[in-house]
Amino acid sequence: MLRRQQGWLCVLLMVCFEAVADSGVAPAVAWDQLSLQQAELVFAGNNRDLLAAKRAIESAEADTLIAGQKPNPVLSLGLSSLNLNRGQGNKNQNGKRDLLDQTYNSAVQVTQLYERGDKRALRSAVAESAVKASRLDLGETYRQQALAMANAYFDLKLAQESLLIQQANVSSYEKTLQAAQLRLKAGDVASADVARIRVDALRASNDLRQAEATVQKAQAMLAYLLGKDQDASKLRVTDPWPALITEPSANPAAEKDTGWLPQRPDVKAAEARMEQAQQTRKLAESLKVRDFTWSFAYQHFPGQEPGSAPDTIGASLSIPLFTNYQYEGEAARAEVGYTSAIEARERVQAAAIAEMRQAKADLDAAIDKNRRFDQSILREAQNAADAAEFAYKHGAMNVMDLLDARRILRTLQLEAVSVKADYAKSLSAWLAATRQAFVYQE
Repeated sequence: MLRRQQGWLCVLLMVCFEAVADSGVAPAVAWDQLSLQQAELVFAGNNRDLLAAKRAIESAEADTLIAGQKPNPVLSLGLSSLNLNRGQGNKNQNGKRDLLDQTYNSAVQVTQLYERGDKRALRSAVAESAVKASRLDLGETYRQQALAMANAYFDLKLAQESLLIQQANVSSYEKTLQAAQLRLKAGDVASADVARIRVDALRASNDLRQAEATVQKAQAMLAYLLGKDQDASKLRVTDPWPALITEPSANPAAEKDTGWLPQRPDVKAAEARMEQAQQTRKLAESLKVRDFTWSFAYQHFPGQEPGSAPDTIGASLSIPLFTNYQYEGEAARAEVGYTSAIEARERVQAAAIAEMRQAKADLDAAIDKNRRFDQSILREAQNAADAAEFAYKHGAMNVMDLLDARRILRTLQLEAVSVKADYAKSLSAWLAATRQAFVYQE
């Protein structure tokens, strides 16, 4: 009976990260029974690369505030015409002696730059395109890190199952060694055979210790991606291996279908940067439109002539003259940036298609290998090992052939779980590459 598995790969199926990550609160998780869905929630709120990408968005949003501001006016205060002649300096010819009647030339001036050519709007457009690209970069970071987290999850599952196989192997050798020692006392087997069994038992113990170290390394990697390094030793994953799906290449048009391509965040980010480069090109062209600076001044200069007013006002207008340089360099640089952005978009699209094709090839191969193991290899190896055990117990096979049969079975068992892990990771890579939604069934 078909039933849906509990969303173990939803980490790869999210189109937008912000809705999950902005919650900012990690759920209560039983680390020794960690499902991939629970790992996704912890990952979304604590992964360090995602947090860094969010900081980049906040920085880009701050740039939009800078880009959209008008130039500030400048206030100038001045005092001149100070006569250093003691006693006679700065006397008012009208006979007045108050401080404001002294013949100091005091001035207050306000200067304002007025931008033309829609420079402020273009700066804002450039900054907003940068924010859009940064948000899409966050989505791409999420896609890549989510794939890395899924791979680390299945690496830990592979390490756990390999450890179980090694534990069972050690236990089997211990039982065989005990039985062989009893048979040795009874004179039923040679001491050389017991020594060979003991050597293989010691080798199995070494393999078990290596498997334990592999589990610890896989725990450390998954914990790092989850942002929970302090809980690494507690991690134990519980989701089953994904069931096999129909090959993605079963449809002859599958490879030519690129409907998924515009939905990839790296492709959309490249398009946003192309828009940003286009706005930058317009901004560079707008530099050729002359800005002007106006100023308004109030001047207080009493005592110039008898009966003259001490207060005057004035205004001025400054216009740059493009006699030496007309911003050709800025325009050329912006043009090169736009061309580079177009080429970058094409490069990202080509890389995305190549990633999909590689993932599909890996997935096809993994599906084939899994079917061979599930349908014949493991079953035949188990039958051969069981037959060897039976033959050895009844004296029809020597100990070397028995040990060889066991080694072959153990190797194939380890290879079988490795093949399942390869399938799970290649399926994750294919889904991440094509941005497809998929519900696993068994």
